[in-house]
Amino acid sequence: MKKIGGLAIPENVQEVCDPRHTALLVYDMQVGICSQVGNGEATVTAVARALSAARAARMRVAFTRHLSLPKSWMGVAQFRTAMAWQHKDEPDAVTPWFLRDSAAAQIVPQLAPTADDAVFDKIAMSAFEGTPLATALRDCGIKTVAIAGIAMEIGIEPTVRHAVDLGFIPVIIADACGFGSKEAAGRSLEQLRFLGDALIIDVATFAQFKG
Repeated sequence: MKKIGGLAIPENVQEVCDPRHTALLVYDMQVGICSQVGNGEATVTAVARALSAARAARMRVAFTRHLSLPKSWMGVAQFRTAMAWQHKDEPDAVTPWFLRDSAAAQIVPQLAPTADDAVFDKIAMSAFEGTPLATALRDCGIKTVAIAGIAMEIGIEPTVRHAVDLGFIPVIIADACGFGSKEAAGRSLEQLRFLGDALIIDVATFAQFKG
């Protein structure tokens, strides 16, 4: 650790990923999302390994779920996103894919949250926008957020950037992050690597941290 002004600045992944101050964020591993992406099954397997490691280290675990609003509550941004995702030219043609109680909105059974896990529902891409996630993390003394899930180029990148702005250290478990476009996901990861705020590791490294 580097010391300055009464602060301890972590220098390496071992210092950053102290299980006492680290939480695992499982991003949008939902039935309707995992079934849409080409590497969904492999990502479920990798996230399951990260989840097992986090629980073995007694880290806190949080899940996000992306929800659709009923069409009567969809606004301009919601319609634009739905039209882009569903390749529709008219707003009347879109269907809310992830209504709260729909099967598509649920976390895949292989990763089912336990009673000790937190689940945060959202309608934005960043896991922090419109949710109490940051408040909950700070209240529990969490400084580092390890992230796994789907999709790197859609929601994980903005969540990582937002985490930095909020004062958290993001750790990307890269081989446990799925994607819609491999090329776009690669660009996102390289941009985050270039910025240097996030640590980028693999599941095997994450599994080394013990409580």
